[in-house]
Amino acid sequence: MKSMKKLMIVVSLLLVPGFVFAQGNVSGTVTDAQSGDGLPGANIVVVGTTYGAAADANGDYEIENVPVGSYELRVSFIGYEIATQNISVSAGGTATADFALEQIALISEGVMISASRARERETPVAFTDVKKEMIEANLGSRDIPLALDVTPSVYATMQGGGAGDARINVRGFNQRNVAIMINGVPVNDMENGWVYWSNWDGVGDAAESIQIQRGLSAINLATPSIGGTMNIITDPTALEQSGSFKQEFGSGAFIKSTGQFASGQINDNYAFNGTLVRKFGDGVIDKTWTDAWAYYAGATYNINDNNRLELYAVGAPQLHGQNLYKQNIGIYSASFAKDLGADEYDPAALLIYPEQGREYNQTWGAVSSSYKGMQWWNEGEHQRYDPSFINERENFFHKPQVNLNWFSKINDQMGLYSIFYYSGGHGGGTGTYGSIRWDYSKGPNGVSRQADWDATIARNKTSSDASAFGALRNSRNNQWTLGAISKLNYKLNESTQLIAGIDWRTAEIEHYYELRDLLGAGYYVDYNNEFDVTDADRRKGLGDKVNYFNTNTVDWLGGFLQAEYTQNLFTIYGTAGYSAVKYSYTDHFTNVGGKELYTEADWIKAAQVKGGAMYRATEDVEVYGNFGFVEKTPIFDNVISDFDGTKSDNPANEKFQSYEAGVNLHALSNQLTLKTSLYYTSWKDRANTRQVTLLDGTENLIFLSGMNQLHQGVEVEAAYQPIKMFRLDAVASVGNWKYMDDVNGRYKEFTATGQIETPYTYYVKDLRVGDQPQTQIAIAASVTPMKGLNARVVMKNYMENYADWDPFSRTSETDRAESWKAPNYNVFDFHAYYRLPMKFSGVGVQLFAHAFNILDTEYIQDAVDNSSFNAYTDNGKTHSADDAEVYFGIPRTYNVGLRLNF
Repeated sequence: MKSMKKLMIVVSLLLVPGFVFAQGNVSGTVTDAQSGDGLPGANIVVVGTTYGAAADANGDYEIENVPVGSYELRVSFIGYEIATQNISVSAGGTATADFALEQIALISEGVMISASRARERETPVAFTDVKKEMIEANLGSRDIPLALDVTPSVYATMQGGGAGDARINVRGFNQRNVAIMINGVPVNDMENGWVYWSNWDGVGDAAESIQIQRGLSAINLATPSIGGTMNIITDPTALEQSGSFKQEFGSGAFIKSTGQFASGQINDNYAFNGTLVRKFGDGVIDKTWTDAWAYYAGATYNINDNNRLELYAVGAPQLHGQNLYKQNIGIYSASFAKDLGADEYDPAALLIYPEQGREYNQTWGAVSSSYKGMQWWNEGEHQRYDPSFINERENFFHKPQVNLNWFSKINDQMGLYSIFYYSGGHGGGTGTYGSIRWDYSKGPNGVSRQADWDATIARNKTSSDASAFGALRNSRNNQWTLGAISKLNYKLNESTQLIAGIDWRTAEIEHYYELRDLLGAGYYVDYNNEFDVTDADRRKGLGDKVNYFNTNTVDWLGGFLQAEYTQNLFTIYGTAGYSAVKYSYTDHFTNVGGKELYTEADWIKAAQVKGGAMYRATEDVEVYGNFGFVEKTPIFDNVISDFDGTKSDNPANEKFQSYEAGVNLHALSNQLTLKTSLYYTSWKDRANTRQVTLLDGTENLIFLSGMNQLHQGVEVEAAYQPIKMFRLDAVASVGNWKYMDDVNGRYKEFTATGQIETPYTYYVKDLRVGDQPQTQIAIAASVTPMKGLNARVVMKNYMENYADWDPFSRTSETDRAESWKAPNYNVFDFHAYYRLPMKFSGVGVQLFAHAFNILDTEYIQDAVDNSSFNAYTDNGKTHSADDAEVYFGIPRTYNVGLRLNF
């Protein structure tokens, strides 16, 4: 028996060299047939074996140790036709097989049209694509706008550091003037245009790509795409079966688990995919904890060769602690404040604002664990998140969105692409109501005060009738939206196509306060509901509505016509659109003759015209230009007052005019790509309303016109890859954003003594627009020293960052100083991943790590000028550092984990 084992060992050892030398490798590149861009993540398999690979960030792949023989190589990538090649593997050799994949005609064209995606070397606008592999390699489970940190004229911050509390600005415009879309569906708030990123937490894990079109963009919907359009495309259902599990750990006790699956095509008709995310953590900033789920599900059904249905659902039910109040600089860092110098920051201010550190957050307070009071949210009683503290500001929300897409190819010339969608919304944010005891030890006069919950509870318990002096409330925002987008595409000839479309949306939103925590009391007495007639009616318990209760509706209808001509050297397009919006308001607490107060505004109409052209001068050079004239309808609060229902009889549109020109260069055999663009955007009649009394005694909202801004600048975006092992990306943008002229006007109103005429003047001429650095530079260096290993260092430099400020507050002719300018800063990030070369029982393993702000730099990322909450604004030094309130950048953090691919 022992002799037999020895013989087997000898034979095995003799055979091993044969097996080793009877192997070879397969390598190549997978690209988009139209643009020539690499397709990172493309799946390459040797049919009939377990050998395969995924393309790297450049679209390159290599499959090692394939046994000698002839094979069929199969390549698949989401949204592209499957491609195959026959290869022959020789001992010790490398078989080369490159693939240029064609997009799936019906699917990709439908997505392109419905989502208004710009196309390389064809669409005449400035845009940047961030593909899935780059999102995964750089995001590190931060809010999804942070994936665009190496993009010109884009500024995204985490603000106070709460999960989902990020914001994004583009070309000096905040996200109310940036169209945010998911699979071509607008997700900006229907009332005010804002975007709450905590609602879309799972989208980053399910995103196939993000495209940011800067400027008015080429989208044909009448959305607020003034600064730009951010279009997130989620993973369509994959043609191949696959699955993955990702586990992450990070700073602030962050833990996140993500599972994904794709069924692949079933009977060539069906396919399903899905993502499920669970995350929780304490937060890096004090008490900005998170407790969240996220999900994404997709399904497709190929009815026949010409019709396809897709169903998508995405949502993120979550709770998180917030940090919503900016602070005086000295609160975060005394040394940073001192380094600004006495001219910028008065050292005496440090006696008022004792240092608390960069992690400081005033919106929470400790509470005795002996307090067992229940809290109310989401229509039920719950235990507090933590028995040792209570957040003054906490957010809880779930906003699911469901899309049903129908792509129909009517004939060879005509296609109809329709999206029907539903978006819900359930939740709100917390705050105080009534009289609360405060701890002022962090600063005087309510500046940086924290709630003293124990003192508030003790005081409530002294009430003679068990009523509360103060309580914690929820500010609820429950909503639903229904919408439809339908686009008819007609191919007139080989060069010309026409698109006509409609965009319909309707939404209903409830706003009210409800009692969240009675803080030791039995009830709260509230007098705001005029339909309450007895003392018993006015006694409110947990979950009861207080203060206000309104229902708003928004109806939207839009349409457009677009023509596009492409032939040889030229692409020309033009779009004309028309839209209308209508608002209504119901105040359920105001009694008007026994009925609830109801206000309905008339339809407000707006138009837009956009166009552009690209000239492909050579195979390596494109020149383009575009223009646009856009009217933007006013937001809800500028048409109907959410306070008392007063409406405007003559609401005015804001007006935008934009011009852009650019050059794209592809040189050195596509080793170098350089994009440059110039833009000029004017914003006229920025909305400002004033409530006045008319002759008949009724109240009316009037628009004070004349506030004009000019945003102009230059952008450069470059990528250089001399060898496969090294890539350098660089972007730079220099803006000149300012207010154009002083504003002068007069308005009429009536008083008890008759009609009066009131003048108004705002002194803003040539003052800089704040809230985003006007000069930005980012450089990213990536190395791939060995197969599967990639490391990237990103340097971001921000300059000319003027604090946000209210131009309508500049009513003094002597106050013509610029808003306070935050110091310039650099911040470095590091990203790395490594795909293990071997698989374990068919499971691939990838390790990854992120380090953000690796030098732990102290810097100011967000600032507001002359805050009304800052006690130091009376020191005679207007627009200086000691009377600004800021958010410091997040300290050094990390995110590490592993991903298993099945």
